[in-house]
Amino acid sequence: MPYRAPLSEYRFLLEHVVGYPAVAATERFAHADLETAVAILNEAGKLAEEVLAPLRRAGDLAPARLENGVVRTPPGYRDAYQAIAAGGWVGASAPEEFGGMGLPQALTACVHEMMSGACLALQLNPLLTQGQIEALAEHADPAIQATYIPKLASGAWSGTMNLTEPQAGSDVGALRTRAEPAGDGSYRITGEKIYITWGDGDVAENISHLVLARLPDAPPGSRGISLFVVPKLLPGPDGAPGERNALRVVGLEKKLGLHGSPTATMSYEGATGWMIGAPNAGLAAMFTMMNNARLLTGVQGVGIAEAAHQAAVAFAADRRQGRTGGGRGTIDEHPDVRRMLLTMEAEVTAARATLLSCAAAIDQGVATGDPAWRARAAFLTPVAKTMGAETGHHVSHEAIQVHGGLGFIEDTGIAQLARDVRVVSIYEGTSGIQAADLVMRKLADGGEAAEALLDEVSRTAKAARSRFPDLAQAVWTAAESLREVTDWLVQDAEAEDRLAGSLAYLRAFAKVFGARHHLAAAIAEPAVGRRAALAGVYVTRVLPRHAADLAEARAGAGDLAALAPQAMPA
Repeated sequence: MPYRAPLSEYRFLLEHVVGYPAVAATERFAHADLETAVAILNEAGKLAEEVLAPLRRAGDLAPARLENGVVRTPPGYRDAYQAIAAGGWVGASAPEEFGGMGLPQALTACVHEMMSGACLALQLNPLLTQGQIEALAEHADPAIQATYIPKLASGAWSGTMNLTEPQAGSDVGALRTRAEPAGDGSYRITGEKIYITWGDGDVAENISHLVLARLPDAPPGSRGISLFVVPKLLPGPDGAPGERNALRVVGLEKKLGLHGSPTATMSYEGATGWMIGAPNAGLAAMFTMMNNARLLTGVQGVGIAEAAHQAAVAFAADRRQGRTGGGRGTIDEHPDVRRMLLTMEAEVTAARATLLSCAAAIDQGVATGDPAWRARAAFLTPVAKTMGAETGHHVSHEAIQVHGGLGFIEDTGIAQLARDVRVVSIYEGTSGIQAADLVMRKLADGGEAAEALLDEVSRTAKAARSRFPDLAQAVWTAAESLREVTDWLVQDAEAEDRLAGSLAYLRAFAKVFGARHHLAAAIAEPAVGRRAALAGVYVTRVLPRHAADLAEARAGAGDLAALAPQAMPA
């Protein structure tokens, strides 16, 4: 199944919708002006189309496997990974002093979307490495940075994060992995970690694991967690990988999808590691990596959605079935099929723009240090992550529907997209956890960040009134409805009520903010054309669902508390 990088879409959104010119105008990112950005994305697009896309199906049919303690990846993965590394894409956003390109997150998000749409199972590897680079750059001491970051940025080494244990999933504070001081500045790490994406493989010369563990005198819960870097092969005095560390893969998971990506159970048996950051402050350090991964898992959802939409459009333009009252007789002329295809496109555009807007806010926060940009990025991260993931789910399933019976047949490859993308709403905190973070933490500023974003929606609606009065009014009204519920959540709602409606609130916010992007795109179009029409599809067919979301958001927790879940009686 071919894949085409949506390069013209990136350029339009970056230039006209998400504020990239302002990012490139900062001193920090002046080297990545729009024309340079376009050239960079063109090269990444070639990699995605020509190198990665042909491996998507191959990795599904010939999964990663564990043989005599060694993980073997699917045919072609090693060469493709080396192409990713050779192009500098692993360290695209890494600091230049460590060999990276120092690109803004708005550009690396586009690169990762293309890699995800082409071959998500392989893209997971550089995603995790990029996150580890950021964690080490912010929290590690200079010696660790000098040894690890250049190797990671070049792609010579890959990186993972090790949080989950059999008894400690989302409740990371319940982890039991131990870290004993070795007396020489290092630690001996002992414990078992599960669900470790790319925990081992044969594509890079070494693997650097970031592992959460407890010191002997650590306080209980999340306050007693420290972070350690634990390499598969211990670096020698010259930094080259040498002796094998005391860790091993004891199993690979059999998964619904992403068969090409090895998901490992890792056993640490007194493995040598070095602390990153302060004792008992490991969770904060790991969250640097997790926040990067939260954004990019949303990007993964959009990448799969783009691939699924492309496949559905191509199929519908070729498939002849039934009568359409003229035309070519292909199913893309049927009103309901056209509804699916156009709604899919509109949802992909909204989710992509929201993720890029979040990435641009991260870049502005880094470049300017302005707390307002940081607050915007923090608020948008759970919204964008969940929106991207759920767009991937919905669009891939609609693509199956467009294909009809053929969509249910594995040979078409459409079912694989739906299977592969399913996990992204679980990665880095489920949708429910993202929503809880939004209403309990991100609204804790009295709703200031949310109000700033809603003001932006309102300004865009006012700017659109002269050309698109009906669309503008619908978006403005939706923003005001969302503002009312935001005020209720901040001022009046009890904690249990906020949590019971948290995901519905997040989804409403995503729809309204997505509508803002569609209006901005329509305004930027010189003459009324496709973008205005697509905005009409979104505002008419997707945005109205926000009202149902807001009704649920205000429903409270009473009905949930009154009834205990149970299976149907025998």
